[in-house]
Amino acid sequence: MPEHFDIIIVGGGPAGLTAAIYARRANKSVLVLEKAAVGGQIASSPRVDNFPGLPGISGAELADRLFEQASGLGARLELEEVLELRDGSPKTVVTDYGTYTCGALIYAGGMTHRSLGLAREAELPGVSYCAVCDGAFYQGKDVAVVGGGNTALQDALYLSDLCRQVTLIHRRDQFRGDPILAEALRQRPNVTCLLNTVVDALLGEEVLTGLRLRNTVTGELSELAVSGLFQAVGQLPQTAPAAALLPLDEGGFLPAGESCATSLPGIFVAGDCRTKEIRQLTTACADGSAAALAAIQYLSR
Repeated sequence: MPEHFDIIIVGGGPAGLTAAIYARRANKSVLVLEKAAVGGQIASSPRVDNFPGLPGISGAELADRLFEQASGLGARLELEEVLELRDGSPKTVVTDYGTYTCGALIYAGGMTHRSLGLAREAELPGVSYCAVCDGAFYQGKDVAVVGGGNTALQDALYLSDLCRQVTLIHRRDQFRGDPILAEALRQRPNVTCLLNTVVDALLGEEVLTGLRLRNTVTGELSELAVSGLFQAVGQLPQTAPAAALLPLDEGGFLPAGESCATSLPGIFVAGDCRTKEIRQLTTACADGSAAALAAIQYLSR
């Protein structure tokens, strides 16, 4: 017989670990399944300054603290990849190591940033995916933003208040974002827009020192000296295991309201993989608490 838990949480990021803390405080048996590393994307951030009460903490330390709190309360965490979810009574979770059942399921699979596919992109210091998270570290420096949608335009505006020079790089001949944002950027004296341009390579040995750029029309190569590169070319929600059970929106996210309840009773979704406007560390934790409380209430019926 598969091992049974009151609540199984798919995903060991801030949303999933917060849900585990709340569920254990309600004395529910909890299994957290994480396929990679505890903490999700935040664990790779060298410094986190936007989590209330813990300014300057590293992402790795914050992830460790969340895990220690959840496990200290009795939550069990297994590093296993979820392959299949089945609805029913009980619900079934199939991983690459085994099968588990539960009374309620919280899906907190998170998301991953779309990359540019460049060499050393994942490990070279100076490459960031979150202007709000990391922008303050580049105050007074020259940076670049890659992308043409609203996120890229908003990132460039945000960084222009902090950085000496911001270069916005987009592969097409016009931005996809709102015209009002594009016009606001044109009014900023420290913002330069490079259209029909892509990043061809990252420069620098130990840290990022610049970019090699390629004009998509002429093929001409050039170099741009920057201390930071902020990528805003889209995000990929990690919702594949849930897609067989639940509908996805046009972006591949899982629709759910503030209670984090999905269209299937007893299945909840929390964190960045949920359809919503703002995706931040604090909103992920908020989702985790809401989903756990909703799951606890569901089990009490």
